[in-house]
Amino acid sequence: MALSVSPSSLSFTQNFPHFVTSHSLPLSQCHPISFQTPPPKSIHYHPPRALREWQEYEEAVKKKDLATALSFLISIEKDNSDDSVEENGSLSTQSARSRIGDLGFFGGSVRDWEVLDTCLNADDMRLVGMAYEFLKAKGFLPNFGRFSSIVLDGSRDVTPSVLKSSTGLEASKFSPKKWGLSGSSSVVLAGFLGGVSYLLQQGIDIRPQLAILLGLAFTDSLFLGGTCLAQISSYWPPYRRRVLVHEAGHLLVAYLMGCPIRGVILDPIVAMQMGIQGQAGTQFWDENMNNEMAEGQLSGSTFDRYCMVLFAGTAAEALVYGDAEGGENDENLFRSISVLLQPPLSVAQMSNQARWSVLQSYNLLKWHRHAHRAAFKAMENGASLSVIIRKIEEAMSSNR
Repeated sequence: MALSVSPSSLSFTQNFPHFVTSHSLPLSQCHPISFQTPPPKSIHYHPPRALREWQEYEEAVKKKDLATALSFLISIEKDNSDDSVEENGSLSTQSARSRIGDLGFFGGSVRDWEVLDTCLNADDMRLVGMAYEFLKAKGFLPNFGRFSSIVLDGSRDVTPSVLKSSTGLEASKFSPKKWGLSGSSSVVLAGFLGGVSYLLQQGIDIRPQLAILLGLAFTDSLFLGGTCLAQISSYWPPYRRRVLVHEAGHLLVAYLMGCPIRGVILDPIVAMQMGIQGQAGTQFWDENMNNEMAEGQLSGSTFDRYCMVLFAGTAAEALVYGDAEGGENDENLFRSISVLLQPPLSVAQMSNQARWSVLQSYNLLKWHRHAHRAAFKAMENGASLSVIIRKIEEAMSSNR
């Protein structure tokens, strides 16, 4: 299926080692051993230089300079592909550095992961994609894109009854809820109203202050997208855990589907400053979708993959909690894209596409629940993106 879309209607962002030393061996006169020791002047490896270069890489990581960090890693990899032994039999400079890098003294493969932590500030998403492809080529990301071409069996027509029979949950459980109408938020709202009522009965009139608070909340919702309320709510453990579950779902499905992840924003204020809709967000990039949208065409498989990542947060909440509260902005983004397709999807088609996508994401997360939990725990501990991805890989490899 090929869907066309007007490029002008929608724009997407273009977006260890150890020292090599020579040890003196005690030689017996009865058993002489002869060997040749290369002259000292033929050794070209200088530890201070290697250390300095890795320090420059570390500085690029700290500055979130993806271009510099990735360029350094690529140059090291290119140098390592040269012959490891020179004509006189001595270790070449780059060969020695390769061995040092691979074994972890100056960082090597462990430090290679840190290039992912520089992706958040990258303006060119192609560089982000290159970083993931570089690590995948080195064997660090065997599960990145592992399910990029997966086509799950079953009918494309996913009715509410089919969704319930497959997940055990009513279709309404996958719909985002307004704050105060469901889950723990309803308990908080009931407690707040009860407290206000009690104070009024005691002769304490707080209605003027309450009116001011409601006015501030309305202003926050209207102009800041609820950022201030979300910032306050983020300090409430149950709410924060649900947000982490939601974003871990987005991250894992995007990773397994081969969509490079730029970063995960969990601070509502930072999300607002970066122009992210919602109170938190996982930024990912789909190269196929970017290219197809530029040509005014969108294939069915690309659209399906994008929708699966988009509804993965809702699916994760439903899998863990039995219902979803977040995901309203995900649904709004889905609708905005659906109506720009030519021909645009009808309401019935959008509903079916949403149910199909959330079901596929739900099953994928269910099959890899251990990896989702690993991502959640890493995010809960405040880990960087590189650590989160590494925890996913460790969980995937340990459960094969």
